[in-house]
Amino acid sequence: MRRVRVALTEAPGAPFTLRDADLEDPRPDEVLVRMTSAGVCHTDLAMRDTWPRQLTPMVFGHEGAGRVEAVGAQVTGLAPGDHVCLTFASCGDCAQCAAGHPAYCHAARARNLSGGRADGTTPLSLDGRPLHAGFFGQSSFATHAVVHERGVVKVPSDLPAVVAAPLGCGAQTGAGTVLNRLRPDPGASLVVLGAGGVGLSALMAAVAVGCDPVVAVDPVASRRALAIELGAKAALEPGSGLVAELRDLTGGGAHHVVETTGRPEMARRAVGALRPRGELALLGLGGEVTFDVMGLLAKGIRVHGVIEGDSDPGRFIPELIGLHRRGLFPLERLVTTFGFEHIDAAVAAMGDGAVIKPVLTFT
Repeated sequence: MRRVRVALTEAPGAPFTLRDADLEDPRPDEVLVRMTSAGVCHTDLAMRDTWPRQLTPMVFGHEGAGRVEAVGAQVTGLAPGDHVCLTFASCGDCAQCAAGHPAYCHAARARNLSGGRADGTTPLSLDGRPLHAGFFGQSSFATHAVVHERGVVKVPSDLPAVVAAPLGCGAQTGAGTVLNRLRPDPGASLVVLGAGGVGLSALMAAVAVGCDPVVAVDPVASRRALAIELGAKAALEPGSGLVAELRDLTGGGAHHVVETTGRPEMARRAVGALRPRGELALLGLGGEVTFDVMGLLAKGIRVHGVIEGDSDPGRFIPELIGLHRRGLFPLERLVTTFGFEHIDAAVAAMGDGAVIKPVLTFT
């Protein structure tokens, strides 16, 4: 047992509060990681605001990066001192995991969104009472986390932790949607709706594999400007003439559209911007979306729902690091750092569009 510092929420929608808590030693199949960085993702905030009251207080955070401090007796391939990236939890045994698609693990909810481990326990306690944790298998808004070995990916020691952290969710979600699910041919047109961390990760991946043109859509001027710097041929505001503009830019309609906003009206506009037999990937957390089925049938549209970029993190995160090393995935361009104690400032800056990917740093 060790004393750690956590950012917890006392109730659904409540602000983050820094508290001291107790963390168990790792079990035989678990790893103790000292956090050096943790990304802040819109999913953290969306889930915080809708989290069940009976599962509070709760520690969120699911883009952790740090150093291994201890490993359980059954852990292989990891050792104290290793630099690591933390990612979502999966069982490793179900049909989806066996097929290389752990994002769709049959036990995903219990392992990522239950407020604890799959068996109902939590490694954290507060004033002697269990403290809900295990968000995406990690709860990385903390100085330390105990994580199942499947959620830990070793990274090069010279990779900056502020780059490693977003790889665990946002970066692999956006890039993986392009590289693992859509798999565009060179020269295919691709449109990204929403130029946040996920959208710009998709954009960088599309540019890296030779999509042309790549077009971004976002209401924030600074994000549109960055999209152009990262290789987009055009960056548009989501105005009333958007569909016509996109069809014109892509020669009659895009081959692929990646929708990251979670807004139903944007998903419907995406269908209008696609060419016959085009593909729409839905990534954003949102509510119900209605489509004109005849419109989908007539154009032969494929609609993909994608979680975590359909990634196998142990394979895919090293691929993204390889692209980063070649200068083809400059993830650091999206990052703004905040000290862990300034988590509320990070949340506010993301909320008003001032920053794209806030990353907390730990001393």
